[in-house]
Amino acid sequence: MKFEALINAGGKGSRMMNGGIEKPMLPVGGKPTVMHVVSALEGSKHISSILVSVSSNTPQTERYLNDMGIETVRTGGDSYMNDIHMALGLMSSNYVLTSPCDIPLLSTKAIDIVAEAFEPKMQSMITVVDEEVVTKFGIVPSYTIALDGRTWVMSGINIMDRQRTLDGDYLQECYCKCSCIDLAVNVNTVQELRMARWLIGCP
Repeated sequence: MKFEALINAGGKGSRMMNGGIEKPMLPVGGKPTVMHVVSALEGSKHISSILVSVSSNTPQTERYLNDMGIETVRTGGDSYMNDIHMALGLMSSNYVLTSPCDIPLLSTKAIDIVAEAFEPKMQSMITVVDEEVVTKFGIVPSYTIALDGRTWVMSGINIMDRQRTLDGDYLQECYCKCSCIDLAVNVNTVQELRMARWLIGCP
């Protein structure tokens, strides 16, 4: 099964205190964080195309991606759901895989695991990571959920029914549970940026 992929890189929180560099452009392992996500998606046989949503909050990111030949769409940047809806309206597949721009450890293997766990009967699949995988690196998870007596961390990678999302329908949520270190580090703080660089073995 193939999916279009949407990377979200236009939110108001896209600037971190790091010399004015936008969060998607923070270098990890010698290239911008957002490019690690793009590369992981490009390598997957389950991804047919990639669209990156940017906004006036992330002009550096927009210019860089356009120069690299990566398709972008400029959204409002003031609401995650509004940005999602605008981008989904430009796409055509039945189901879309969405990803944040700030998970530099993301691998094609992790994308394949998520894609292969999805079934057409699902309306929405949310990928969660075992909390212990995240906290063992000293990272404090931003969003967690309790499932089957354990705590899981939201990875930000989801697959959704595109048209039903656009129609505003309530989507029944399913979960893809994994223990991939690839999904454990979202770069939201300077500490997490340092951790990502340490894990990848290069600034």
